[in-house]
Amino acid sequence: MLPFAQLGGFVTEMLGYPFMQRAFVAGVCIAVVAPLVGSFLVHRQLAMIGDTLAHTAFAGVAVGIFLSSLLATEVSPNLTALVVAVAAALLIQVLSEHTDVYNDVSMAVVLTGGFAVGTVLISLTSGGIAVSINQYLFGSLSTLTRGDVEILAVLSVIVVASVLVTYRKLVYVTFDESAARIAGFDVRLLNRLLVVLTAMVVVGAMQMMGVILVAAMLVVPVAAATQLARSFKQSVVLAIVAGQVAVLLGTTLSYTYGVAAGGTIVLVAIGVYLGAAVVSRLGVARMG
Repeated sequence: MLPFAQLGGFVTEMLGYPFMQRAFVAGVCIAVVAPLVGSFLVHRQLAMIGDTLAHTAFAGVAVGIFLSSLLATEVSPNLTALVVAVAAALLIQVLSEHTDVYNDVSMAVVLTGGFAVGTVLISLTSGGIAVSINQYLFGSLSTLTRGDVEILAVLSVIVVASVLVTYRKLVYVTFDESAARIAGFDVRLLNRLLVVLTAMVVVGAMQMMGVILVAAMLVVPVAAATQLARSFKQSVVLAIVAGQVAVLLGTTLSYTYGVAAGGTIVLVAIGVYLGAAVVSRLGVARMG
């Protein structure tokens, strides 16, 4: 254990770097919105939609970089990723509503199609695009710009506000869609809102977490919370707490040891999940 003075000095040194300040602000935002939206997804057995939208966001990034190269002008990859991810989210919902395929099939179609588009666009350009794509695939603390954090903050406000306004209806639809229809709720609109919010979370978080790992923050903290929670509301709160622990500790370890931030955060989140599972088992054993 570091003495308190040394620990304080370490924290001061770490937060003295602007890129670490941006990383912690971004991480705190991600650790709020990802478990918040993920709580609804996990309880609706839609955990894989985050992974699907992350791969389609990858295609959106490729579109932005490709257009920048083609038009010789700056086209924001974040903007194109958001447009493509939202369109993919709505496509998944429309496919599940108007075709005979199940949600997992529609997600598989969109996931593979999105990643295919991204790889084709990369192959049509010179090797330089691969360097730009790399930071989106795996995430990076050092490449987080103030603009990236501002976009994430705006998306986070929109997501949190949307969930707060529609919370009761979303819970109703999550646990009993048929009863929600009978109660007069617009289930189709609420389902579309949820997938669009998921797309916003994925695009906002991918710069730090990376496309490959961003979906984990929608699922793992929620899985940890469900081990201990006695109600849905409590599960949401505990999931956000688990997300904060994973992000703050994971980002600190990433800085300390010079390892990938996204992977470290996810590994810490898995550790939190395992710890929660052990605590839950011990509690059950004592009750028995």
